[in-house]
Amino acid sequence: MRRFFLIAVPYMWLLALFMVPFIIVFKISLSDTALAIPPYTPTLDFAAGWQGFKSFLSELDWENYVFLTEDDLYWKAYISSFKIALTSTILTLLVGYPIAYGMARAPHEWRATLLMLVILPFWTSFLIRVYSWMGILSQEGYLNQFLMSFGLISEPLIILNTNIAVYIGIVYTYLPFMILPIYSALEKMDESLLEAAEDLGCSRFTAFWLVTIPLSKQGIIAGSFLVFIPALGEFVIPSLLGGSKTLMIGKVLWEEFFSNRDWPVASAVAVILLLILVIPIILFQRNEQKQREAEG
Repeated sequence: MRRFFLIAVPYMWLLALFMVPFIIVFKISLSDTALAIPPYTPTLDFAAGWQGFKSFLSELDWENYVFLTEDDLYWKAYISSFKIALTSTILTLLVGYPIAYGMARAPHEWRATLLMLVILPFWTSFLIRVYSWMGILSQEGYLNQFLMSFGLISEPLIILNTNIAVYIGIVYTYLPFMILPIYSALEKMDESLLEAAEDLGCSRFTAFWLVTIPLSKQGIIAGSFLVFIPALGEFVIPSLLGGSKTLMIGKVLWEEFFSNRDWPVASAVAVILLLILVIPIILFQRNEQKQREAEG
């Protein structure tokens, strides 16, 4: 009974906070737009019971999903979001891995302090941290003032309201999510493995590439997922730092819900975005499980 309870709790949590909202959004995505509150006409009436469900299946309408394929805005937004999220994840990994490696190789008495410094930005509001980058990257901001004061540039750089500003904002915001899993993996690594590799003739770089990187693979994968998934649907950072020219699916989703009040299309956009995120994760987990079974 206790084992059943321990297994049932997380499944009930997923059912309540994932499956039920997903079903509601999916139901709205199959509805028709209407001038009402809420602004859609439901095609599935739960109050009608089984007869209503049978009627819903017989009149199943995918017009909102078809509309997403016909309008260039949506698939371009998906592609642009994927590109920005993937590039940001790679940049975050390139910045975060050396930091995590340095933390894992630091003296034990310093590791807790370094870990606190990584977590410290979470003590400040996410919105305030993004707004601060607007003051840093603007034409009259601190970055341009600093560069011009040292004569490194003759006129202000235009960084704000570009994709570069979006990359900077995402890397800065999600950097701790990359550092912490990699640091956790590196901290557990047996350093004698590196010494053994060097004794067998490997250089430090070769030992790092052949020993450290593979042993920290799980941390790299976990950190990459923790950055890529929220970055793909990011709304605040591209809105504040990217301006109107930055096209991301999170902005499109917000505009459909609140500006156009087209809830069925917005729900279809959300369903497709969720499937894009969930399916690769499930396939990856199954592949990892097969590898563990093969090794066992």
